[in-house]
Amino acid sequence: MAVQETATTISARGLTRNFGVHTAVNNIDLELKRGEVLGFLGPNGAGKTTTMQMLTGNLAPSAGAISICGIDLLDHPAAAKARIGYLPETPPLYRELNVDEYLTLAARLHRIPKPRRREAIDDVKQRCGIADVGRKLIGALSKGYQQRVGIAQAIVHGPDVVILDEPTVGLDPNQIREIRNLIRELGGKHSVILSTHILPEVEAVCDRVQIMHYGNLVYSDTIAALRDFQSGRSVLIGLRRAPKPDELAAIPGVAMVQNISDTLFRLQFAPGDDHDPIDALVKRSAEKEWGLYQLSPGQTSIEEVFVNLTRREETQ
Repeated sequence: MAVQETATTISARGLTRNFGVHTAVNNIDLELKRGEVLGFLGPNGAGKTTTMQMLTGNLAPSAGAISICGIDLLDHPAAAKARIGYLPETPPLYRELNVDEYLTLAARLHRIPKPRRREAIDDVKQRCGIADVGRKLIGALSKGYQQRVGIAQAIVHGPDVVILDEPTVGLDPNQIREIRNLIRELGGKHSVILSTHILPEVEAVCDRVQIMHYGNLVYSDTIAALRDFQSGRSVLIGLRRAPKPDELAAIPGVAMVQNISDTLFRLQFAPGDDHDPIDALVKRSAEKEWGLYQLSPGQTSIEEVFVNLTRREETQ
């Protein structure tokens, strides 16, 4: 099959996976462009790992279509899988092998021609920061170095797409920083899907984010758009002679009142409410002589958006 160079490296449409009567992944779409790092988020049990197993051809979907660089994964699995590098949550390492032996095995499994094999292994060792541990047994390496070896086996064949499932779980802060830097570097040459529930990790390395919950895709956009997702939906209000929170919550359009200090509050607006509470807040403050001294848009963190999205889905 002829190799295709396309701007879109992964395209999944209507992806669904059922286990008996349980739907683990429900009709989701996913697209990844060359050079992008996509953060794949969701609580435990959201369907992230099941989705990645389908994208890598390790699990057949119940319905839907997947193409890798324009190659249909179901019709031409060998050709499509050759364009993918995959690091599962538990890296597939052989502890009794040294690093060079293991990467040689990985290169052979990926059918790298023997004349190119040594060059490919040396290149990936350099990129992953493991050039000085080639003769060491994998079982004797630290968890951080084992993760690097796992990533090395995923990219030794120069895939277009690299899929990493929880690559920093169990690492110390220094190791996490090193792996994040490596993921950023991978994003320059490959398309990367990073599955994690560590939100600062997504903010640090990803260009776009998709959030799953109970098998459904509940959000898909850029990191910047995620930060702005609820902009304008909350305000910080400072009142020198503040009333009780219940009195603020009674104003039409206010869904929640959070005490930040004795005089400073964060007000969350009711979703989809037609009544903008700002005018009513200012008017009520003047009437009651609350002493309004601050009124500014509230800043929404990625964590808050994530929690609100998943909680909203549970409510629905």
